[in-house]
Amino acid sequence: MDTRPLAIRARGLVKAYGTRRALDGLDLEVPQGVVYGFLGPNGAGKTTTMRILTGLIRADAGTVELFGRPVRWLDREPLFGIGALVESPAFYPYLSGRDNLRVLAGTGAPAASDRVDAVLAQVDLAGRAGDRYATYSLGMKQRLGIAAALLNDPSLLLLDEPANGLDPAGIVDIRVLLQGLAAAGKTVFVSSHILPEIQAMADEVAIIAAGRLVRAGHLASLLEASGEIRLHVAPADVPRATELLAPLADVATPDGRSPGWLTVTAPPDRAGHLNRTLVTAGVDVLGLEAGSDLEDFFLALTEG
Repeated sequence: MDTRPLAIRARGLVKAYGTRRALDGLDLEVPQGVVYGFLGPNGAGKTTTMRILTGLIRADAGTVELFGRPVRWLDREPLFGIGALVESPAFYPYLSGRDNLRVLAGTGAPAASDRVDAVLAQVDLAGRAGDRYATYSLGMKQRLGIAAALLNDPSLLLLDEPANGLDPAGIVDIRVLLQGLAAAGKTVFVSSHILPEIQAMADEVAIIAAGRLVRAGHLASLLEASGEIRLHVAPADVPRATELLAPLADVATPDGRSPGWLTVTAPPDRAGHLNRTLVTAGVDVLGLEAGSDLEDFFLALTEG
């Protein structure tokens, strides 16, 4: 039983738009101090969930707790320790990045006098802080949105597609930033379609589809449990290799990529054993690939 303290606990969240249920009894538990990936196909209910968690919309049914405290509609106090970037950030186009953040800082809890410049430096915008927002690229606008979410030094950060518009170097910078925040004890809840980046960044994930939780847990454990090993043998050896592997793995079938490749459902650490089994029996292994990635796991859970 997982006894870690939770940053977010949601139970039975329901939200309907007309006859369509965006959320259909969603349950969610997010431990404190992790980068938590929140994944799902388009229309799965990710943004609706984040809007409920930030108090932007009201759930039709269900409950939300943040750090063990119930969140009730129009009760803003539990939200004071949250920073959020949901959908596209909105700023005054004629103000500089720094002045936009100063305006935001003046609308919330008092912030230290150097906080604006500190968060601009965190997202690598210090050199463009005095430029008008209208001149910013899409990636810079996204960085400024993340800086705004960090203004109140939140314990919980909710980010919807934070890497949107960033170049590869910018994506890596944001990954390092978010992992550093989690290492410092903050909880980072990230929704993204860039699955390889979530795999590189997240400690835990939740995958939803049609408004319901499909799978959740520690990312490495989930991928290991769904791991695949791909072995390449001569096409003529496929029947013999399939026969030898059948007692050792859940599945051993041609994977369709090219003649002679077999895909075995087994933890990656069994790759050496499977290889030895074939070679000892006189079946040459021409190639071997072990491991599983988040994209394959995601598609297997959500297709259809």
